[in-house]
Amino acid sequence: MLRPICCAACLLLSPYGHSAQRLAILDFEANDLTSLPNTPAELARTGSIRPLLAQALSRDGTIEIVPITPQQQAAANAGFGYLFRYADQAAKLGRQVGADWVLVGQHSKPSFMFSYLIGDLVDVKTQTAVGQFDIELKGNHRKVTERGVAALAEKIKRKLSRP
Repeated sequence: MLRPICCAACLLLSPYGHSAQRLAILDFEANDLTSLPNTPAELARTGSIRPLLAQALSRDGTIEIVPITPQQQAAANAGFGYLFRYADQAAKLGRQVGADWVLVGQHSKPSFMFSYLIGDLVDVKTQTAVGQFDIELKGNHRKVTERGVAALAEKIKRKLSRP
């Protein structure tokens, strides 16, 4: 009798006994402040951030990525930066798709030499931003973006692993 109880307790206390955190990642907005903004290459780079981040976060199985279509995001977004500024609206979108968390992000580029990945982690239940992250990217090569996304993923994982 004691053995099944111990096994159940061990399973509940292990990381595998809990269901995965459900995270919706919005498409990152391009906030290109340079004198030649929103080039096709830069828009493609910004467009690659969400898929790279989803892959990095879901790799170990502790985070389940909840899909949000571009149409769903556009319907909830009243304009550039709206969901980034209003966590409650991002949370409503997350609730619609069954997420526990929503990551709202921007790729801010004040210079040709560097840019920033900026992300706000929104708790759907409390409708508040509970984590704000920024990663500096020096350069614009694919490897720079991949390293920056990996660093952002690690920060998000650390935040989600805290009780």
